[in-house]
Amino acid sequence: MKAHQYIVLLLVVTSLVVMPLLAPAQSLADSGSMSNTSASVIPELPAVVYTRPTEATKLRNFSYDTFGPYPLVGAALIAGVDQATNTPPEWKQGAQSYSERFGSDFGILAVSTTTHYALAEAFKEDTLYYRCECRGIFPRLSHAVVSTLTGRHGEDGHRFFSVPALVAPYAGAMTAVYGWYPDRYGAKDGFRMGNYSLLEDVVGNIALEFVHGGPHSLLSHLHLNNAHGSPTQ
Repeated sequence: MKAHQYIVLLLVVTSLVVMPLLAPAQSLADSGSMSNTSASVIPELPAVVYTRPTEATKLRNFSYDTFGPYPLVGAALIAGVDQATNTPPEWKQGAQSYSERFGSDFGILAVSTTTHYALAEAFKEDTLYYRCECRGIFPRLSHAVVSTLTGRHGEDGHRFFSVPALVAPYAGAMTAVYGWYPDRYGAKDGFRMGNYSLLEDVVGNIALEFVHGGPHSLLSHLHLNNAHGSPTQ
């Protein structure tokens, strides 16, 4: 797959998630600037106490991240791009070829997720994604991006650079290169694919941050709401 095609796809997905939210924010900003009031009172947000997730919570989230709707839909979309670009060309075209590409992409995601959770368990790290306590499009967008390579440590849940988050995308890519991809693929291709997987993680976090419709929404019935986090967070 050509790099620019893959990056364009990820940018389009990100835009579809973020851009619809910019219009209401801009409208509120404009109405605020036209107000004649000399000052406005901003209510203070309640403090959120961090609680480390239980083993049952981590297991449930691992299952959701490995076999839930996000990896299934993600693998289907990536396989469609691979099919359109004939990547790898040895797998040719047709329904069987698409199923091979879907299985490959789903396998990459599964290995990456398993590596992430396994290393996080070894490092005593909380891998769960927590929606931002802040307000505003860009602070939340920044939070989603930064969360891609950070994790929570200790009882207070302080943020720190996450080795599992960095290693996991490349573990899945390298497994595919040396496990089921054609022989002509090597470490350089695995590194390139790992970079793409890291970008996919960024888009996934943005989706988890912004795609939320409440407990009675269609997204809730489809189990596409943000299902991550400690129950008492």
